[in-house]
Amino acid sequence: MTLAAARYDTLTVTSTEGITTITLNRPDRMNAMTAAMFTELEDAARALLDDTGTRVVILTGAGPGFCAGFDLDDAETLVTLGALGMLRLQESAARALAAIRHIPVPVLAAVNGPAAGGGMSLSLMADIRIGSPAAKFNAAFVRIGLSAGDLGTSWLLPRLIGPAQAAEIAYTGRIVGAQEAERLGLLNLLTGPDDLMEQTLKMARQICANSPGGLKLSKRALQANMEIPSFAAALELENRGQALLTRCADMPEALTAFREKRRPNFTGS
Repeated sequence: MTLAAARYDTLTVTSTEGITTITLNRPDRMNAMTAAMFTELEDAARALLDDTGTRVVILTGAGPGFCAGFDLDDAETLVTLGALGMLRLQESAARALAAIRHIPVPVLAAVNGPAAGGGMSLSLMADIRIGSPAAKFNAAFVRIGLSAGDLGTSWLLPRLIGPAQAAEIAYTGRIVGAQEAERLGLLNLLTGPDDLMEQTLKMARQICANSPGGLKLSKRALQANMEIPSFAAALELENRGQALLTRCADMPEALTAFREKRRPNFTGS
């Protein structure tokens, strides 16, 4: 069974022309996260590891929200789980979001509304974030007595917008609106009120025009070199990637197509 044919309770998945869209599908709860959603997100992400037809993934939310974080109805039971029970739930959530980040092809988050707490963390797992004017972000963990160091936020957010800006957002728990998010670099692109998916699909198609192998190793290099401590190690990784890609069938094809586009036109037409 293909990923697009899989049946999920908290997600919908569609695929067309190399673009797979994963939509969080609990609109009546602003797509708030549950234990079931963590399991299904991890399952969907792992299915994409071997999906050779997918070139780009779009992650978005159904209805007016992207993701409101962990469902507060379920959050009330957290204190009853015991330390090990809570650790198991936390690890399940972390595995799910890490699996999204490690999807081997580019992931675009189409942020259509509030991304709070774990929802903001989920958006950070994408390589690129595109938002409508309704997009807003906040580190809601600190507002309910938990740490803003949750689900990768304390590692990713400072690298994305700088440590001082990340600290202020984390400590206050305040809401960051769409325009400020674009200015800070939390959003790559701010769209109009009605063209979020149109603009996201436009970028996805631009990405799809490039070679699959080149995209995968570009993503691997960008992610790995965030963790490599030296310039020399980064160069070593990049060198290996380029050497591998020159042995892939799609590299000569991509080079030929690029040359054809760049060839001077001397006919005067």
